[in-house]
Amino acid sequence: MSGLPAARRTVLKGAALAGVGGLGAAACSTDSKVGHAQTPTPTAPVDLGAPEGIPVGGAKLFREQRLLVHRPAQGEYRAFSAQCTHAGCVLDKIVENEGNCPCHGSRFDVTTGKSLKGPATVPLPEVPVRVEGGKLIAGPEA
Repeated sequence: MSGLPAARRTVLKGAALAGVGGLGAAACSTDSKVGHAQTPTPTAPVDLGAPEGIPVGGAKLFREQRLLVHRPAQGEYRAFSAQCTHAGCVLDKIVENEGNCPCHGSRFDVTTGKSLKGPATVPLPEVPVRVEGGKLIAGPEA
C-alpha cells in the first residue's frame, strides 16, 4: 500500500476496520428470528398466556417476545427485558435462576434483572406485568 496516496490508504484502513466491526455485529446475532430490538421493552401490551405456566419461585423465558417473567410467590410476577444490555442479544435459557446470553456469556439474575457476569454490567430493564382477564400481560397499559 505504500505506493498509494495517503488519503487512499486512510480510506482502505477505514474500510478494513468497518469490515471487522461488521463481523463483531454478526457474531452477536443469534439463530432466533427475534434479532435485536431498538427498544428492548414492549411499547404495547404483550399477551404471555396463562400465568400458571410460570412456577412459583421460578421464571420463564419468552424469547419471541424478548421477555422473562419471574414468579416470586402465588399471584406475584416480575418481568424484565430478555435482551442483553451488553450487545442486544436475546437470552437463550434460564439455568438455576440465571438468564444466559448466548453471544458473550453475560448472566443475569432472573429475580432482579441484575447483571451477575459480564461483559454486561447494566441490569435488564424491568417491564410492568399484570394478570388481566386470566392472562399474563406485560408492557404498558393499553
